[in-house]
Amino acid sequence: MKLKTVVVLLVVMMLTPMLFAGGAAEAEQQVSAPVTTLEFWTWRPEDVDFYASQIAIFEARNPDIKVVQTAQKNTEYNTILAASLAGGAGPDVFQGRAYGGLATFADSGYLEPLEPLMPELKSYSATSLLGATSPTDGKIYGSPAVSQTVFMYYNKAVYQELGLSIPTTWSQLLTNFDAMEAAGYLALGNGAKDGWTLETMLGGMGPAFYGGTDFFNAVVAGETNFLDPKFIKMVEKMKSLTAYMPEMYMGIGYEDMRANFFNEIAGHLIAGSYEAAYFAAQNPDLDFGIFAVPGESAADPAYVSVYADMNFAMNAASKHKEEALTFLRFLSSKEFGKAMVTDLRMVTSVPGVDASQDPFIARVLELQKNATPYLFLVGFRYAQPTGSSLWQALAQGVMGGTVTPRQAAEEIQAGIASYYKPFQN
Repeated sequence: MKLKTVVVLLVVMMLTPMLFAGGAAEAEQQVSAPVTTLEFWTWRPEDVDFYASQIAIFEARNPDIKVVQTAQKNTEYNTILAASLAGGAGPDVFQGRAYGGLATFADSGYLEPLEPLMPELKSYSATSLLGATSPTDGKIYGSPAVSQTVFMYYNKAVYQELGLSIPTTWSQLLTNFDAMEAAGYLALGNGAKDGWTLETMLGGMGPAFYGGTDFFNAVVAGETNFLDPKFIKMVEKMKSLTAYMPEMYMGIGYEDMRANFFNEIAGHLIAGSYEAAYFAAQNPDLDFGIFAVPGESAADPAYVSVYADMNFAMNAASKHKEEALTFLRFLSSKEFGKAMVTDLRMVTSVPGVDASQDPFIARVLELQKNATPYLFLVGFRYAQPTGSSLWQALAQGVMGGTVTPRQAAEEIQAGIASYYKPFQN
């Protein structure tokens, strides 16, 4: 019996370290649970802090997922993203363009169709989903994030100083410009160095002259075209604004334009709703308002161009689609949509988010009562040469005096007619 007891004790002593070692290894494995890293790209370096704070919230709720944010310069984003996706790499989740910009990537097979994965997309508005849908196959490839509106920013303090009121006609607007120039202010901070900002200018002042939604619907249907006298007149009006822009305006780029306004050098700037949070961050004392650029008569609708801006998309080649979907759902939540309103002062596309409590957003929504589609972005960015690329280059020629408004209209019409069937009939 004693011998048996000794043998049993020896066996127990030999097995005990193995049992404890196995338990320790199991505990260590539980502590060191694998973490999936997602790459998330944006084209908004100015919003890095906002996304960092939201990512921190997401990671706290999903400790097994780490999100690495990369912000690219907006003018270089498409090229960098396309090259990366074409090489089979790229981010797992990213800010995607809308309309033709989305269709280009979707048709190349770079985007994951989201409707089967996110049935909640059915509750989004038809307008926002239009910017996230490929016209080729009708599938939804993005979760709509925000809409943008283009209008005139103005400095309220300067208006009060000079006794000005929001203009209801084009001539009143020019009178306000003259008063600012006489007082030593720059009337209009816009420049023409970056072609895309001239498309923004068109969106902010053009619809009142070419006819807003009626013209948009007619030109898309091929019932009129860009040789329409109303469109040419609009280009002439835009050219006339150079008298109020900075000296050497052809060398004034996007960052210069914004600085002209938030530094209170310029009293007006035609720009998008996406600038509001940036202006406030750069100059917390800046007191600014917005209005729709009026037409020649007070009876003419004062339109603002509205468009679906960004979508959140998933890389079809992502190796972490389940985790990417979890992050996409967070970016599509009411909580995140509300943060877009309160922190970035943007109009969220997420259904059910009350944005009216922010005074700026409330004013944007008021102006949207006379909303019209952003002409070239919404209607003519689905084939090459896009209406946007044609307009941006030719508008620079117009503003610089090397192209007449009619010549610009003729070249735009010819370029789009080379592939657009309604213009060929």
